[in-house]
Amino acid sequence: MRKGAFWIVMAIVASVVAFGSVGCSDKKATPIDSTATTTDSGVVVADTMEAIISETPMPKTADELFDDFFFNFAANRKLQFQRIKFPLPVESYGKMSTVSKSQWRMDHFFMHQDYYTLIFDNMRQMALVKDTTVSHVVVEKIFLSRNRVKQYKFDREGGKWMLTSINSRAIAANNNSSFLKFYREFATDSAFQVKSINDPLKFTGPDPDDEFSTMSGFLAPEQWLSFAPELPADVIYNILYGQKYAESKRKIFVMRGISNGMETELTFERHGHRWLLMALSM
Repeated sequence: MRKGAFWIVMAIVASVVAFGSVGCSDKKATPIDSTATTTDSGVVVADTMEAIISETPMPKTADELFDDFFFNFAANRKLQFQRIKFPLPVESYGKMSTVSKSQWRMDHFFMHQDYYTLIFDNMRQMALVKDTTVSHVVVEKIFLSRNRVKQYKFDREGGKWMLTSINSRAIAANNNSSFLKFYREFATDSAFQVKSINDPLKFTGPDPDDEFSTMSGFLAPEQWLSFAPELPADVIYNILYGQKYAESKRKIFVMRGISNGMETELTFERHGHRWLLMALSM
């Protein structure tokens, strides 16, 4: 979501947020989204962006990149209903059914949080995000605590992205099952995290002395908790832009900001039966 229609929306969001922060102090601001009750600025901006997208017609160019389309799909109720092929085939653990238009409920996916997650095997796969020739994409909603993966399958038909089916299955049947099993424990157990840190851990992060620069170095495992980002531990997402997963010994776990351009990358490698965190980039 780094160009085109998305950046037009982001410019509007920035102006809304800036206006709200410098407005008259003797009046209470009317919240744009009544559901945004949290004081976390990232979540408020994400909700603000959703409100703006939902009221703005999607430009035709948004169908070029899946990410541009999907932001609109997740925020705009009218568009979401238009871009689903009803009756929608749904497979749940091998059992087939369909969902009619009257049965469908709006799914906001990750729009009510300030980031989303991605899993790649290598940097080459990461480049597929900007590939305009991609015609089939799968959005995975991964319920770690429930041991379940729900796949939303999209196809570009006649130049338009459409949700064509949904598939639910156990994590064990997923191509990333080994890593997901490890990550579930890594995200919830700080002691396990420390044991799963490579010594030394490569680190790249913002320079505290220069906000426009980054610094690189190495961390010892015992320093990890002082630098560790907050990791999602219940539901995470992954988007398959056509990448073919193999029994890879490397996974790049990405947390990408929805509205602030922030990105955190954790690079893991499997050594024998153990996954180790090799690099952290913030």
